[in-house]
Amino acid sequence: MARPIGAAVAAALALMAALPALVGSFTIALLNDIGIGALVALGLVLLTGIGGATSFGQAAFVGIAAYASAWLSTAQGLSPWLGLVFALLLTGLSALAIGMLTLRLGGHFLPLSTIAWGLSIALLFGNVEQLGRHTGLSNIPPLHLGGWSLARPQAMYYLIWTLLALALLFCHHLLHSRPGRAIRSLRGGATLLASVGADAYRVRLTLFVTAASFAGLAGWLYAHMNRFVSPSPFDIHASIEYLLMAVAGGLGQLSGALAGAALVLVLKNGLQDLLPMFTQRAGQLQAIAFAAGFIALLHFARGGLMGLATARWRRRARPAAGKHRRAGSPGGAAGAPLAPVTPLARRPLPARGSPLLSVQGAVKRFGGLVAVDDVSFAVDAGEIVGLIGPNGAGKTTMFNLLTCTLALSAGQLRFQGRDIAGMRQSEVARLGLARTFQHVKLRPQMSLLDNVALGAHARTRAGVLRAGLRLDRAEERQIMQEAQRQLDRIGLGERAQEWAGSLPLGTQRILEIARALAADPVLLVLDEPAAGLRRQEKLALAGLLRKLRGEGLTILLVEHDMDFVMHLVDRLVVMNFGAKLIEGTPAAVRADARVQAAYLGSME
Repeated sequence: MARPIGAAVAAALALMAALPALVGSFTIALLNDIGIGALVALGLVLLTGIGGATSFGQAAFVGIAAYASAWLSTAQGLSPWLGLVFALLLTGLSALAIGMLTLRLGGHFLPLSTIAWGLSIALLFGNVEQLGRHTGLSNIPPLHLGGWSLARPQAMYYLIWTLLALALLFCHHLLHSRPGRAIRSLRGGATLLASVGADAYRVRLTLFVTAASFAGLAGWLYAHMNRFVSPSPFDIHASIEYLLMAVAGGLGQLSGALAGAALVLVLKNGLQDLLPMFTQRAGQLQAIAFAAGFIALLHFARGGLMGLATARWRRRARPAAGKHRRAGSPGGAAGAPLAPVTPLARRPLPARGSPLLSVQGAVKRFGGLVAVDDVSFAVDAGEIVGLIGPNGAGKTTMFNLLTCTLALSAGQLRFQGRDIAGMRQSEVARLGLARTFQHVKLRPQMSLLDNVALGAHARTRAGVLRAGLRLDRAEERQIMQEAQRQLDRIGLGERAQEWAGSLPLGTQRILEIARALAADPVLLVLDEPAAGLRRQEKLALAGLLRKLRGEGLTILLVEHDMDFVMHLVDRLVVMNFGAKLIEGTPAAVRADARVQAAYLGSME
């Protein structure tokens, strides 16, 4: 299957290279506009489609870069190539400042704030004397490569589309890397990312600056292609058009940026030529016709053009893949296994029996409600401890306090001798406390391998630039080797390339444990890991947990399946009405009359 795709890509590249000799100047100018629009839409695919942050202000970043390079090369007489550096630097700093002010906003406040700064920056361009006010800046010098002038549209065509191809390749590498997995997990929520040691705000801010940088590159190209800038191409209407390109092409696909830019600009030019033949009100009808076409597209293809094409390709590819697996290929694994590499560094485990986690007088209040009331217990290294209690006992709140998802109202929480009360969850995760969730938090459109690889985020260091330039290949091989090892450990190694969303709920819970193990934890905290599992799966899970305990890993679990807990744990902590009822061995807890009355009932 890879060979036909490679041949199609090669044929498309050859056609694109030959186009300037085959078509006229108008078509080349239109293709140049499509390439520039696709660069901006590419950033929006990353930011909005994958990262989940809607922006109506990307045209403002295009304008910042265009004006920066235009001013530097006209008023200061410097090289447009220095203008590129200046434009990207100014755009990145502007995005950093704006992002720090707005990205903590949730819900509809974030898109509303992007409209506000999108409007204000366009107004700023029109009211600064040095930028030509509403008249703009003209006589911007063209680009030169050595002695070759890029003043003609045919010459700019090669530069624009080369940069677009490189940007697409950069994004492809980025999304299949350590920072890319964090970006693709943003829609899973800040708690998911914090559990693997990542800060969702920093990931989103980095993504915001990256998307703005693509818009800045587009602005630089725009200024030196048109050799004139004014405020109108960078207002809120242009931002909406860029977002429309991303949505029409497919917000979930990198190629959707190119498809959407082509669709929007070709349709826009076509309507401008066609409507005047039928009416004298072409300007008003163009907006109506454009809106109707867009609504029709979303009605029949909510994932955009590339989403529709990808869905059809998968339907056709699935029967062939099934035949291939039945013929004897390894189900799920893509390609030959990689050669072994040096494993990721592992943290030393504390000596068995040494103090690991200590809770003293923990209290959590929600207004007048006391959800956890003066609870104290300890967990020693190398044991399995269960936290049980009836519904409403405060187990989930206690669990969230232990993982620093919630802050203590009073009391003390120490992990490996360190006071962690008040720490962020991501900081505690980096110390070696890994967790799973009561309601499974996996990324359904990511493979099993990528979901588990996300767990190793805190053990590695590659950033966006290294990942996009493929300078992280050695580290990435280490991550994939670790993820595959953990999948093999839980019996899902042969299904590494399947989507996590295709798994039944019980298997998804096991996959979450593999992701937590990829973090190389000292303490593994499990929230109802046996929920949804069949008997044989529970037995296999219990065997895995005992094996982990034998390797020196400490486990704390909250569980409702009493039969599962009683035959697994070393000690139990029982809560009722927010307070600790009893702590002891399973046999002692089973025999306690208060426990039987509060939760278990008669065990006879």
